[in-house]
Amino acid sequence: MQMKRTVLVLLSFALALGAGVAAQRPPAWAPQADAIFADVADPGAAGCAMAVYRDGRIVYERGYGIADLEHDVPITPASVFYVGSLSKQFTAFAVALAASEGKLSIDDDVRKWLPELPDYGTRLDVGHLLHHTSGLRDYNTLFDIAGRRNDEAFDNQIVLGIIARQRALNFPPGEQYLYSNSGYVLLSHIVERATGTPLAAYAKTRMFEPLGMRDTQFYDDVTRVVKNRAFAYERTAAGGVRDNTPHSQRTGAGGVLTTVRDLLAWDNNFYEPKVGTKALIAAMQQPGALKSGKPLTYAYGLQIDKYRGLPIVEHGGSLGGYRAHLIRFPAERTSVACLCNFGTSDPGGRARRVADEVLRDRFTSAAPSRTAAGAPDARAGGSVVKLTAEQIRQYVGRYDSEELDTTFVFDADGGTLRLKRERDAAPASLGALAVDRFGFRGMVIRFLRENGPGGPGSNVTGLAVDAGRVEDIRFSRR
Repeated sequence: MQMKRTVLVLLSFALALGAGVAAQRPPAWAPQADAIFADVADPGAAGCAMAVYRDGRIVYERGYGIADLEHDVPITPASVFYVGSLSKQFTAFAVALAASEGKLSIDDDVRKWLPELPDYGTRLDVGHLLHHTSGLRDYNTLFDIAGRRNDEAFDNQIVLGIIARQRALNFPPGEQYLYSNSGYVLLSHIVERATGTPLAAYAKTRMFEPLGMRDTQFYDDVTRVVKNRAFAYERTAAGGVRDNTPHSQRTGAGGVLTTVRDLLAWDNNFYEPKVGTKALIAAMQQPGALKSGKPLTYAYGLQIDKYRGLPIVEHGGSLGGYRAHLIRFPAERTSVACLCNFGTSDPGGRARRVADEVLRDRFTSAAPSRTAAGAPDARAGGSVVKLTAEQIRQYVGRYDSEELDTTFVFDADGGTLRLKRERDAAPASLGALAVDRFGFRGMVIRFLRENGPGGPGSNVTGLAVDAGRVEDIRFSRR
């Protein structure tokens, strides 16, 4: 086992040299950085690629674990990963670039470009989409409520369709911050309509090619062959491993495939712009604000914050078994990229721990504790009250949602209410949280009555669903 692991490490190093990365003495902190990935260095497991950038060059890069378990292909710094929401900064940059060319304005009403959206009775502009202050319901959550997987191979047109069917917002634009993937899919459509070029092609010719990012693309066609691709995995309940590579071809909120090597060129562009102007780069990193004037920490697809006393610019991403994180310390001109192909990899935590070693003498406060357990699953579901069989029977029936184009079917199993959605193989039990209120897989289902909640002699006429990034989706009872 040890011999095989040594061979894989040597092979990874040889591939790095073959790709044109100059041989150099490893930094003094390299052993500590490698130790952070010791749990994924097993030659039979999925893993991560990691790179550290300082002053415009890669000072350390490594691959740990396996990119393709079927063919035993090791992860290297040239392995291509899907990076999920880390893609948002590329989408935002494309919007800013198109705006700098006069093709659109950040202040444009979104319906100027997307007239198929309903009139919500209040102005919704491009800036709201960029800063997650739009109030738009999140399409991933909408699909989850309907029983669809968010890694299915549906495209941006399908996403636009479900967004356009929503008759209400979570809140008036500009009044709150709530992360919404819907806004960034709409930005992809806006770039296409404003420039006449799909986002994938626009980013390729205007951003990726000029920066020399040869292995980076918006993956808008699931049939496209991608060389050096790392596939994604997850653990099964039985302790095995299954493929969890998403088949998404949506762009905007996600969609980018890239490598830790290509991300160096992207990182450098924030210091010495080859694409875009210094003013554009400044706008990318300027946090938004609410109507009240309260400042946000979210800029253009980037989170602006501090870590251990140092300013940081960062974002992560996930879909299926892929996980990604890029964190930049602009005052130190140092960044860490970590791309992984299994769901419990925690690339954000690993990137910070690498930074703890790289910038050990620059931080002004202690490192956070790494011993705390993860937050418990806070999804609604467990029964906290017991209803009678007669009470449960009041909810039995079919309920339709025009906004989701789906149907919920409820039946009773004794004193338990069960729900079957159109794509569910079998009914699932719901936990009663109160009269007329149930929990189900992260959702709260509120049954609605003619005379208000619990009104005597009042018939159940419909229901509403709340689920994190989506509020008050209505269903009518047949």
